[in-house]
Amino acid sequence: MKTINPPQRIWLNGKEIFATIFKLQCDFDNLINKAIFNYSLYSDELILLVQGTINMNVPDYLTDWQTNDAAYNWAALQLGLTITGEYTQV
Repeated sequence: MKTINPPQRIWLNGKEIFATIFKLQCDFDNLINKAIFNYSLYSDELILLVQGTINMNVPDYLTDWQTNDAAYNWAALQLGLTITGEYTQV
């Protein structure tokens, strides 16, 4: 999981809560030209605020992905998020 800043405003159950944690997980990868990722946004208290799916296709899939950070950076760009660091539980 990664921290994001500025926090994203989410309206949940009649309250404005800020998402500060971004989680990304690969759900499918055909190892040729397509991957599907599930993403989640959490509050500081680890309350799940948003979840969804994003698809990676050509030409993005053909990038030489060397680390999980590359996938996180790609997904953050797609979602308009700015990653600020690694999430560490206090």
